[in-house]
Amino acid sequence: MLSVIISSSNGERALVATLSALVGGAVSGLVREVMVTVGTSGDATAEVADFAGCTVLAAEGPLGARLKTAAAAVRSPWLMFLRAGTVLDPSWLDETAGFIREADRAGDADDAAVFRRSVSVQSAYPALREGLGLIGFGLFGRVHPRQGLVIAARLYRELGGHRSDARDPEADLIHRLGRRRIVMLRSGAR
Repeated sequence: MLSVIISSSNGERALVATLSALVGGAVSGLVREVMVTVGTSGDATAEVADFAGCTVLAAEGPLGARLKTAAAAVRSPWLMFLRAGTVLDPSWLDETAGFIREADRAGDADDAAVFRRSVSVQSAYPALREGLGLIGFGLFGRVHPRQGLVIAARLYRELGGHRSDARDPEADLIHRLGRRRIVMLRSGAR
């Protein structure tokens, strides 16, 4: 039902945190596969991903090209893009499944979803920082790639996927989606 694509480079520890949050999705059957794109990496990122049962796409070149290649290789009708180090709240599973179920039921997968930007309670003024993030989304449609992205594979292809020539291909894709097609889930990502 859902293929997760994680971009990582020199981030083996960050990748472990991200993968651990996805275990419930694999057990429930929502997550069909996880692919980790690895650029030039001097650490054990590819080995960590392989040990965790992920498919590893190790390739040189721009991030946008690696993400687009990964999206073409997976088999699910829904894609989730995450950066290594992004940790989803435990409620992500129900929220994501509900979003996908509702889009499939309506027969209209023209919306994408992002997770609410959450802040560690150990940081300074976490409630204020989260509130400002929500206001930024509500007023200006600001979304950061660290919030993840859940998108129908069909819509992803329709938009042309990630662009290899974009300075920040993840932010570029979110921008091309436009504020009106992005739903913010209640579940957070930090």
